[in-house]
Amino acid sequence: MADSWLTIIGIGEDGLAGLSEASRKALASAETVFGGERHLALAGVGSRGRPWPVPFDANIVLSCRGQPTVVLASGDPFWHGAGASLAEKLDGDEWIAHPAPSTFSLAAARLGWRLESVTCLGLHAAPFERLVPHLAQNARIICLVRDAAAVDKLVKWLTERGWGASLLWTLEALGGPREYINQHRVDLFAEDIAGDLVAVAVLARGTQGIPRSSGLSDDLFVHDGQITKRPVRALALSALAPRPGERLWDIGAGSGSISVEWALCGGMATAVEAREDRVANIGRNATAFGLSHRITIVTGKAPEAFATLDAPDAVFIGGGLDSTMFDAIWSRLSGGTRLVAHAVTLETEALLGELHQRHGGELMRVEIAHAAPLGRYRSWEAARPVVQWSTVR
Repeated sequence: MADSWLTIIGIGEDGLAGLSEASRKALASAETVFGGERHLALAGVGSRGRPWPVPFDANIVLSCRGQPTVVLASGDPFWHGAGASLAEKLDGDEWIAHPAPSTFSLAAARLGWRLESVTCLGLHAAPFERLVPHLAQNARIICLVRDAAAVDKLVKWLTERGWGASLLWTLEALGGPREYINQHRVDLFAEDIAGDLVAVAVLARGTQGIPRSSGLSDDLFVHDGQITKRPVRALALSALAPRPGERLWDIGAGSGSISVEWALCGGMATAVEAREDRVANIGRNATAFGLSHRITIVTGKAPEAFATLDAPDAVFIGGGLDSTMFDAIWSRLSGGTRLVAHAVTLETEALLGELHQRHGGELMRVEIAHAAPLGRYRSWEAARPVVQWSTVR
């Protein structure tokens, strides 16, 4: 790494005193030093300092290519920091990094929490809804926040959603001489927070979190009746077999319930829907579950709408399948891609029968009935039968 022109340095609240010899040497020889205004002040770089633009833009560093340059970041630059954003734009021999203890590590150390059991989130540039999949009884969460004003908004957000009994710690200037930590009950929070707040920690107590099983209650979703109902959705997700990091095409997404549950498993989903009102519902559901960063919504009809999409690992077709759509989808799939299609009409059922005969897989017919009042008694009220075909390309 002797020829590296860029050094990425993690700096804490103790400033230069907490830096390694290699970090201080790189800092002393740098012609330009990028960082937040707080970082530049801690490092005392004077006129060599260049504050980050708002919004953050890693490309500005490339203008110094070939010149001794330093980037300052909080703690570990590769954990919710600028490190990865820079590294992905550079060759491996162009940069070297000297991380310091992350804010998450410092917070866990102060609270005595096992860091491997803690959810660590960066909420300085993300909505509070990112917390939704992680909120559960006694869950421990450490969040980076934008500023002190964000704490007031966060406690109100938690209280409105039934988590007011949670404990919250405000962690200011961690690792420095002005370090200050205070504990609060969320729904009783009332404190003026200093401007150097960097994180909050939450021990969740209150209502119930989202179940982790497939087939969430239909009532959790905004929909107009066009939704893959809970039992059938559970069967579809079982066949789709979501895995972290994989991408789903959800064709004719309706409410986006399949996309939401896929994304809750750690995957990415592209929800394709033609109707504008249903597109809006998908957006609301993605936001409510804190999954807007994992669900891409495409407005349009298949197959034209997904002609330019990245290839999927799995495809779900909730209805409206015909031969033209199938041929367009099938031709885009690579080996090993899972496909699951549902039919409620006789015409689509017949098509699925033909496709099963040609391509194999599993074909099943599901009939579900729910107990419902019938005068003074109860009787079975049957839903429309659903035919499910699942196969692998």
